[in-house]
Amino acid sequence: MLVIIGYVIVVGSVFGGFALSGGHLAAVWQPLELLIIGGAASGAFVTGNSAKTVKATLKALPLTLKGAKQNKSRYLALMGLLFDVLTKVRKEGLMSIERDVENPKESALFGKYPAVAGDHHLVEFLTDYLRLMVSGNLNPMEIENLMDNEIETHHHETMIPSHAIQKLGDGLPAFGIVAAVLGVVHTMASVGLPPSELGMLIAHALVGTFLGILLAYGFVGPLSSRLEQRCDE
Repeated sequence: MLVIIGYVIVVGSVFGGFALSGGHLAAVWQPLELLIIGGAASGAFVTGNSAKTVKATLKALPLTLKGAKQNKSRYLALMGLLFDVLTKVRKEGLMSIERDVENPKESALFGKYPAVAGDHHLVEFLTDYLRLMVSGNLNPMEIENLMDNEIETHHHETMIPSHAIQKLGDGLPAFGIVAAVLGVVHTMASVGLPPSELGMLIAHALVGTFLGILLAYGFVGPLSSRLEQRCDE
């Protein structure tokens, strides 16, 4: 929701200020400029990223419209689950949680905390390392090192869409210049037209630069920051 509100503020401030200063909004509406910039940026995005990155990015974009999944109640649920698990271990021994670890979907411990049980990655992470503890094959230092490495790897993979979007945003001003240059070329090829028409063509060309910068810093760049914040959470 905040993403939509932010976009409304950007559009309202930029185009509202332009209109209040006496500008004509119709002059800024240039679908062909958007086609050049958007098409070139999309093509470069597909060319510069693997199929896995493209899919991950498309999957991550809708998440920016949702609120943060990590919140106080979720953290408390996780702490409650860990407390119950460790209490059971203290009272009944490590082997007492073997059934809970092997089948968390039917575990009474995990069932008490649906906010945690509904997160496949989190449950898998917990059960994997509880299973190692139950088996007794690793010492605590080795388990901690494995956990740190897995968290770091997961964080790296989750950051891939953010980095891809950031690179896309970085390229948009340049594609705006491409659209503007094409507009200038078209204007120079139409030198015989009346000055009023030439002025309109130049205005259309300059809109390309404007749109490239606006899309980069007003729309795409903030999405990258949003995805990065979700990853950190």
